[in-house]
Amino acid sequence: MATRRPTRRRPAPRRNPRRPAPRRRARSRRQRERDAQLKFAVAALAVAAVWALVSWLLVNWWVLIVLGALALIGGAGWAHRLQQQRTWARVHQQALRYGLPELDALHHRDFEYAIRDLMLRDGCTDARQIGGAGDNGADVLATDPLGRTWVIQCKHRAAGDRGSAVGTPDLQRVNGTARQLYGADVVLVVTNGRFSTRCAPLAAQLHMHLANRQVLAAWASGGRPLWELLPRIPAPRSGR
Repeated sequence: MATRRPTRRRPAPRRNPRRPAPRRRARSRRQRERDAQLKFAVAALAVAAVWALVSWLLVNWWVLIVLGALALIGGAGWAHRLQQQRTWARVHQQALRYGLPELDALHHRDFEYAIRDLMLRDGCTDARQIGGAGDNGADVLATDPLGRTWVIQCKHRAAGDRGSAVGTPDLQRVNGTARQLYGADVVLVVTNGRFSTRCAPLAAQLHMHLANRQVLAAWASGGRPLWELLPRIPAPRSGR
């Protein structure tokens, strides 16, 4: 006689204690409904406030005229102050003068900014200082009023003309990049010191320009632009 194997009863499934109770779900729904009602009430109040303001302005239309007049007066005053600031800035630039002792006392980076400011004074409205790491030999870029692009390398000497002379490697460095990278019409090296005797022949050969201490003094302390002090400046660009 075959022996009957006992049947194994499956245990009743345990209730997950983390499962939210139905009562909590109902509370969450009621909270969302209250939030929606609150948002609707706030929106309705905002619409009512805007409508009340518009209705009041329609009755008291003169308030709009007063506000518009005040806005016009304020805008005109702001524009006048801005124009005055620009005028004073132009006057300051046009009156800019440097003496050689002032230029000698500058840090070499401030000397570059001084050269930029002198170019601005003479009408190069886009003059900017770019000297620093990766400048490829150019310290100041500018476009003169006749459309010529200037690439300027600045060589400052704390001891003035008693310091070391600017040599031909400085000329070769800026000449190698000024026209190719910046499209220069005028390649200039300016110093408050002096150039070595080999610089002038090389500059003539490379169609570069040099501004030594004497030229710099005449430019910085006077009212003539640099292109009137240097020989053989290229002709203005066509259409200027």
